[in-house]
Amino acid sequence: MSHKTIEELNKIAEDELAKIQGKELTNKDRMAIPQQEMPSREPKERARQMAEVALGYTEAQAVVEANRCLQCKNMPCINGCPVGVKIPQFIAKIAQKDFKGAVDTIKETSLLPAICGRVCPQEKQCQGQCTVGKVYKSAEKAVSIGRLERFVADWERENNKVTMPEIAPKTGKKVAVIGAGPAGLTVAADCARAGHEVTVFEAFHKAGGVMMYGIPEFRLPKAIVQNEIDNLKKMGVKFELNFLVGRTDTLDQLLSEKGFDAAFIGTGAGLPKFMRIPGENLIGVFSANEYLTRANLMKGYDKEHAATPIYEAKHVVVCGAGNVAMDAARMAFRLGAEQVDIVYRRTRKEMPARLEEIAHAEEEGVNFRFLENPVEVLGNEEGRVCGVKVLSYELGEPDASGRRSPVAIPGSEHEIACDAMIVALGNGSNPLLVKTTPGLNQDAKGHISVDEKQATSKAKVWAGGDIVLGAATVILAMGEGRKAAAGINEYLAK
Repeated sequence: MSHKTIEELNKIAEDELAKIQGKELTNKDRMAIPQQEMPSREPKERARQMAEVALGYTEAQAVVEANRCLQCKNMPCINGCPVGVKIPQFIAKIAQKDFKGAVDTIKETSLLPAICGRVCPQEKQCQGQCTVGKVYKSAEKAVSIGRLERFVADWERENNKVTMPEIAPKTGKKVAVIGAGPAGLTVAADCARAGHEVTVFEAFHKAGGVMMYGIPEFRLPKAIVQNEIDNLKKMGVKFELNFLVGRTDTLDQLLSEKGFDAAFIGTGAGLPKFMRIPGENLIGVFSANEYLTRANLMKGYDKEHAATPIYEAKHVVVCGAGNVAMDAARMAFRLGAEQVDIVYRRTRKEMPARLEEIAHAEEEGVNFRFLENPVEVLGNEEGRVCGVKVLSYELGEPDASGRRSPVAIPGSEHEIACDAMIVALGNGSNPLLVKTTPGLNQDAKGHISVDEKQATSKAKVWAGGDIVLGAATVILAMGEGRKAAAGINEYLAK
């Protein structure tokens, strides 16, 4: 990335806009328009700050980028969107500078555009299907759909143009939503729009799920998430916080004693997976979940105002190569680390994290150690981490996922000195609800079983998001939430 200032990038966009303004653009003209670079903060400075890294498009940049869209008749980008956003239509409105029209078009199907525009893996979804990207043979060169979505959502909020959706007359029906993450919030909105009385039950002291506790402030400002929650409250949705369904009340109690007519389970996948190697119980070994929750939800970085303890470490090793590993590694710098290593048993090519997140991590100074994997965590006489013993690997044949399998090299053990290790190898489902709810079935992996309408084996209960999919993405969870809400609304209309 070039790291031109926002002023420099805006000037480039304004010059480009002057060339195309008022012209009847052909597809050849559109293909010749350069992709607009997202302005971002300077790497070495931002690595010690919690402020958002990506600064968002300027108006000129958004209009220029929107004019790159070919407005394909077959609209392949929509097929790549889990909630079916009308992508060419909202982009056409941006090109016409109708920003309110654009965000209203998005909100017909997606309720969280400011969030999805920031954290969705667009390059694997809508942008992965974009014709422009396919002509260039690179999803990176596709029309920047996510950045345009973020632009109009931010424009709407910053200009106080947010409008509430229409709500149907009250039905007298009550819906319980368990879990205030992206799936739960989507169900809450769609059921509230249908006129039902909705209560969201959340185990934490703040709503938002992974958007609050998992994704860092520098990628997704919490004020944006809170803004969406506040909008739901304006629609009449109630929130019961510090309420652990399965302990505070069971699901059966909600349905029988509390009078709820339907329930949705969207409790996510928050049970961290560990490596099961010697030394993982040493002081200074964290799951990425705990590490990020302390910093994000509990604001451990704000030492002047928060009482949340943070483990002081100068050299942090992170195991894993997904988006959560990138978040944990980058957070380590912001919590005072001087060196951060990501250890991954494959190569850069196989990393599952978004390319943008990998690039941002590298710019900020994260060091990648490929073809290595921990076999033991080493401790000192005080029981604290003092290093990690790793094994070197080479790549063999592709496995079931299509990625080449790592093969250990015998006798290649060596040590990395460090004083903390973060394990970011994914999460499983918390078994509490299944254990406390007779008749609620799960599969072999602990995911709640559902049919094509997201209905579970238990009457009046639907489920969706990571508790069904395993650890997935915000937009996939929202897609499941929309299907579940449609099923609930259909059931309650009978």
